Amino acid sequence: DAGIPVIIVDRMVDVSDDSLYTAWVGSNFKLEGQKAMAWLDAYLEAKGRGDEEINLVDIQGTIGASAQIGRTEGFDEAVEAHDNWTTLAQQSGEFTQAKGQEVMESMLKQYDNINVVYCENDNEAFGAIDAIKAAGYEVGGEEGQILVMSFDTTNAGLTQTLSGEITCDTECNPLHGPRVEEIIQKLEAGEDVDKQAFVDEVAFASDDTVTKVTIDGTDYDITPITQEIIDGRAY
Repeated sequence: DAGIPVIIVDRMVDVSDDSLYTAWVGSNFKLEGQKAMAWLDAYLEAKGRGDEEINLVDIQGTIGASAQIGRTEGFDEAVEAHDNWTTLAQQSGEFTQAKGQEVMESMLKQYDNINVVYCENDNEAFGAIDAIKAAGYEVGGEEGQILVMSFDTTNAGLTQTLSGEITCDTECNPLHGPRVEEIIQKLEAGEDVDKQAFVDEVAFASDDTVTKVTIDGTDYDITPITQEIIDGRAY
């Protein structure tokens, strides 16, 4: 009512009227999930495992969070599109390492045939990896190992991607500040701004088996991680 612009950053909010906010800046969480699953599809094909029965578990984020909703949608749609992929379990790890470990421990007790663990953030992946190792399994991308996927690309997450414990880590870019500053400057100048603006995001893999995926006709690079890349990042 006072005519003050409202800019929403990162998470979306439910509003009765879209005109109540001026702009939203954040990540395309569903596209993150789609990139990760497209990478998995191409990776398994490249390893000669495209026709194998693949059993997956999804350690979801906090239920109802924008990131959880989008990443779970990307996961579910990809599994549904593959007759030989099966979701054994989905459970929230609440985006924490402790809960991710607890959920993974429970899943390993229920299932002895898990091939892929899809963790909806790095913290959950750290906990899941600890649980997998403690249960006597090997973590990695080769046949006979449990392949762990993750999101966020924190420094620690990419370090574990470099070691091969996380096989693919899809970025959730937190550097929204410059985009928000740009929106504010445009508003102050009386210019129009986009209602929604997605930040640029990439995906990193532990090796160069897959270097590109295509989603809805658009190509996205998959970058093999190096120590130089990790050292040069802002986060």
